[in-house]
Amino acid sequence: MHLPEDPDTQPEINIVPMIDVIFVVLIFFILSSLFLTRAEGLPVNLPGAATSENQLQQHTLTLTITSGGDLQLGNEAATLETLVQQVQDRRVGDRPLLLIIRADKEVPHGQVIAAMDQLRQVPDLELAIATLPEAAAAPP
Repeated sequence: MHLPEDPDTQPEINIVPMIDVIFVVLIFFILSSLFLTRAEGLPVNLPGAATSENQLQQHTLTLTITSGGDLQLGNEAATLETLVQQVQDRRVGDRPLLLIIRADKEVPHGQVIAAMDQLRQVPDLELAIATLPEAAAAPP
């Protein structure tokens, strides 16, 4: 019995589908990690309060005051003089607006009051001060 000769074809592995799968998995992890971060502005050390509550409202803005005294409205730098105009520019329609002040605990009280005084000129604006729950604010 005579068997036909096999041609010398080398077996090969097609890696294109594997690369496609790897890229899909990579895109999934990149996109899912974008939703895990919270954009709250600059990092500050918030004071603690026993009566702190979560303020969940659809139209909110965040004003961050760093320990160095820098102001940031959302992701933009701000000054006391331009604060009212920047808030009014970000208003959507005539809905009430909740502005959360995230002031570092090292910021002088007068500086927070000066910002609040400027913000009181904006109509239909509610002010809130961000704090941490007392258990989370305790140093380790």
